[in-house]
Amino acid sequence: MKNAILGISAYYHDSAAAILIDGQIAAAAQEERFTRKKHDSAFPIHACRYVLQEAGIDYKDLAAVSFYDKPFLKFERLLETYHAFAPGGFRSFLSAMPVWIKEKLFMRQLLGEHLAKLGDGKVPIYYPEHHLSHAASAFYPSPFTEAAIVTVDGVGEWATTTIGHGRGKEISIVKELQFPHSLGLLYSAFTYYTGFAVNSGEYKLMGLAPYGNPDSQRTADFKKKITKELVDIRKDGSILLNMDYFEYATGLKMVKEEKWEQLFGTPRRKPESEISQVYMDMALAIQQVTEEIVLRLACTARQLTGSKHLVLAGGVALNCVANGKILRAGFFDDLWIQPAAGDAGGAVGAAYAVWHIHDGNERQMNGHSDAMQGAYLGPEFSDPEVRRTLRKYGATAHHYEGFQSLASDVAGKLADGSVVGWFQGRMEFGPRALGNRSILGDARNPEMQKKLNLKIKYREGFRPFAPSVLEEDIAEYFELDRESPYMLLVAPIREDKKIPLPENYQEKPLYERLYFLRSDLPAITHIDYSARIQSVSRETNPRYWELIDEFKKLTGYGVIVNTSFNVRGEPIVCTPEDAYRCFMRTEMDFLVLGNYILDKKDQPALPEKGDWRSEFKLD
Repeated sequence: MKNAILGISAYYHDSAAAILIDGQIAAAAQEERFTRKKHDSAFPIHACRYVLQEAGIDYKDLAAVSFYDKPFLKFERLLETYHAFAPGGFRSFLSAMPVWIKEKLFMRQLLGEHLAKLGDGKVPIYYPEHHLSHAASAFYPSPFTEAAIVTVDGVGEWATTTIGHGRGKEISIVKELQFPHSLGLLYSAFTYYTGFAVNSGEYKLMGLAPYGNPDSQRTADFKKKITKELVDIRKDGSILLNMDYFEYATGLKMVKEEKWEQLFGTPRRKPESEISQVYMDMALAIQQVTEEIVLRLACTARQLTGSKHLVLAGGVALNCVANGKILRAGFFDDLWIQPAAGDAGGAVGAAYAVWHIHDGNERQMNGHSDAMQGAYLGPEFSDPEVRRTLRKYGATAHHYEGFQSLASDVAGKLADGSVVGWFQGRMEFGPRALGNRSILGDARNPEMQKKLNLKIKYREGFRPFAPSVLEEDIAEYFELDRESPYMLLVAPIREDKKIPLPENYQEKPLYERLYFLRSDLPAITHIDYSARIQSVSRETNPRYWELIDEFKKLTGYGVIVNTSFNVRGEPIVCTPEDAYRCFMRTEMDFLVLGNYILDKKDQPALPEKGDWRSEFKLD
């Protein structure tokens, strides 16, 4: 009998489900991919159904269900916080209490009602703490038998940052920072103040930071005001926030805007408005402060554990610029970051916590590789399933009998400047598309970044794109001496690839600066000569590797542009129907669905209505 554990994260953002079979991840997916609601926080009923189906497990045969945090501890934190800040926050208290009393206080009952939809059977439910779930998601799938563990996010129950030590099947938490002092919430406060959405716009803030002027007095002043007025940074990386400037503890928004405007001399940027240099400099200042804190935490983790390896999770671990700085600092011989580092990954960690910590099972190591299987843990679709979508829309497609000829033809289209939607195999778990649900382009094309942002993704033009590079060719293009399979490390491009910029470059408006040629790979070279790298392994993703290899044979370059297969405001596509509808509503040139290729100009107009939900029989 297989020992199966279902892990669940839900009710905050990025709900997800994952399933372990005898300690190995069989499937994992975010709920948003099925409901098409970005960052869906609802109970992940569709994700649960998928992972059970993929694993071939009936609900009644599960050994356990594991929920990624402790609701009663979270409620305790809520009550104590309101008490500590009384009488402030009364409006927020009135708004939050009915939800907690009606639903979240009765979490066991609420979960039971949802789980009953999956089938009959009394399955025990476990509740590991939030940061333990993060720590477990970082350590147990990593390739290390022993490692320091750092988890940093907004807040779990009480913890906002932890330093732990993983050894074999054991995890011990050795240091913890508690709410309201939170690096994640500090970064989110600046996300809010620069006009982006909290819990989803933090990566935009990170992408904006390199446009800040590192030599300007304003950037230096912003950084000084942050470290003097907003946050006290201790030597060990712990922080104390000046709560006179923040409202998230008891209020209905992140910051006290009047006090921030007095401090920084500029009002909060209105969402979707023009981004002036002042907000670019502000983004750079908080990014630099964040990197300083993260580096101190990493140094402390090394001192406390003595480990040569580091693993990371929590939302702040998605700050791939800071991750690159940790790597280059040399505190550790190697590091590994959970690809679903945010709350979605808590579902994986919760299941692992039961398997290893509660049940006491030893780890099964996979040599030098991790256990995330490239993060290709979601649904996949056969050629017959693709054909059903094609018939439904009357689409015209060419079928290839051999993949090599398909890869060769697609490589040629990329080299000719076409944008290609690429849909293959199992969907990725986590926020990054890694070559199975991707939109691809030629990294050498100086117009590609602009085309992808404005005509395909319909998003802010300043945002950079990532390169997918053959694993064996990384050092040919980038200052990086190891693989980066999950697009979670930023590194500089090689010096010999750089093109010097004019002296008055920094004085130019944002979009003029953006389109200066900076390297012979302009579509993936960010404004500071950096790139967020995904290395592609022949073993982990042979189809994607072969496509890039065919591109290399044609052009001499083993690197292409990879961005997620979605448009702004929508989740990454899951099904062939999602992919087809996204393809038809953008200016992509070609779509590859498995072994089929579709040319945009051959397709009939997309009907106004179409029930993409039919694939998974959504409610």
